[in-house]
Amino acid sequence: MHRMGHERGAVLVRALAADDEPWWRELWTAYNHFYDTDVPEFVTARTLKRLLDPGSALVGRVALLNGEVVGFSASVIHEATWDIRPVCYLEDLFVSEVARGFGVGRALIDDLLDLARQSNWGRLYWHTRSDNWTARRLYDHYVPADDFVRYRLIL
Repeated sequence: MHRMGHERGAVLVRALAADDEPWWRELWTAYNHFYDTDVPEFVTARTLKRLLDPGSALVGRVALLNGEVVGFSASVIHEATWDIRPVCYLEDLFVSEVARGFGVGRALIDDLLDLARQSNWGRLYWHTRSDNWTARRLYDHYVPADDFVRYRLIL
């Protein structure tokens, strides 16, 4: 568990647990609203099931501030062609509006960095919208954005 202290309390990051479902679903809904998307319930339910399954390639983590779940990350561990070690794609990261500015996003990323070191992952990577300046200010503390352009076919 990653712990980071703050004026109003400590941020604790840990594995997503079944008891977190109501809070995770609330955050997941807000996250999808932020990205103007509507994920069908059957996909949400399957995503949650995989995030809770220790045998799945998906890794679900939650951040607690003052004991309340206020953020989450969802990552995919996969093989790579440029490294023999597995790599981690941070697919989703979200912090509730009321908890922003307290280091929750940083704690979630630091937690993944700790897991990467413990698990010998070769790389941790993610992307965000180019106009998501709040997130980019945080991300730029870790590494500058690269010059790759994303292409996406939805089937």
